[in-house]
Amino acid sequence: MRHCLALLVLLLSLPLSAAQLHLDLGATTRQWSSAELLDHPQARDIRIDQDVSYKRPMHYRAVPLAVLLQGVTASDHLQAVALDGFAAEMPAAALLQHGPAQAWLAVEDPGKPWPALGQDKPSAGPFYLVWTAAQAGGIRPEQWPFQISTIRKLAAVEARFPALLPDPQLPADSPVRQGFALFQQNCLACHRLNGAGDAQVGPDLNMPHNPTEYFQPAYLRKLIRDPQSLRQWPQAKMPGFAQSVLSEQELDALLAYLGHMAGRRP
Repeated sequence: MRHCLALLVLLLSLPLSAAQLHLDLGATTRQWSSAELLDHPQARDIRIDQDVSYKRPMHYRAVPLAVLLQGVTASDHLQAVALDGFAAEMPAAALLQHGPAQAWLAVEDPGKPWPALGQDKPSAGPFYLVWTAAQAGGIRPEQWPFQISTIRKLAAVEARFPALLPDPQLPADSPVRQGFALFQQNCLACHRLNGAGDAQVGPDLNMPHNPTEYFQPAYLRKLIRDPQSLRQWPQAKMPGFAQSVLSEQELDALLAYLGHMAGRRP
């Protein structure tokens, strides 16, 4: 019995196994282990003053993301897929730049795990896309995907998912068109619409019904601003979108897009 207890203590004291990051960049594919990335020649210790996920300053061992994206150009489109099905759409241009905002792949050391994101929640590891000088580059919270397992190059959203497109006859300055861009930035990482999208976290926002059809306007705005103020349950994952992230004018445009798409089901 004593031998069994000793073995159990030993197993619990061992570090977590190294994680694997899969890069599928079209012409090239590569697997990186967390150990390889922690020892990468360009890895360095960085400080994030306003970490989006932890809501406080954080320190990470990280690699500039651009050095891992060999062969990717500014016109390419990337997607970061998380362990929970979150799928962040990311135009490559921002990820390749060296300033003012710079993208980093933070790597969790299996021997020194990061803190949990909340009670009964995992950490942001094993891989987390973080930004230095994020505000200077206008980086939105949805551009901070965590628990990343795969980064892949894909065609742009419009080409992959035509069911998301608003009416092509709309004028170029239509708020609906702006709302479509905002939907891609803020909603598509968790939600599908008309069955289109890669995310598997939240419900479809147009099938069988659109939230503009079953929420009173004031309550729909309240849901987007502060989901927990409207309905609460322990497994809730939707973040709130404060005015610093989504202005009133932008929220108007996003709701215009959703209302427009209620009339464009397959």
